[in-house]
Amino acid sequence: MAFISIVYPARDGARFDHDYYAKTHIRMVREALAETGLLDARVFRGVSTLDGGPPPFVAMAHLTFRDEAAMRACLESPVAPSLHADVANFTDIAPVIEIYAAPE
Repeated sequence: MAFISIVYPARDGARFDHDYYAKTHIRMVREALAETGLLDARVFRGVSTLDGGPPPFVAMAHLTFRDEAAMRACLESPVAPSLHADVANFTDIAPVIEIYAAPE
């Protein structure tokens, strides 16, 4: 398996529409990338740190792919630019995107 994690760092004055992200954007991601091998897309909302402090991230998503080839196909998909363009509809935060692979 391979994974993409997208996190949105918390910052004062930032705009983030959690409803749009969870109900519209992630649905678009699922529909657009299903044929490239996307298995799952999970969304999380930042709540707090372990000590009760403010969360360092307002939201995150974890995308799961059947393998690294499927993940690479997603990144090279012709729909990727439209998904990136939709980010402006729910936030002004620049996401941090990391790629992971499960140990063999």
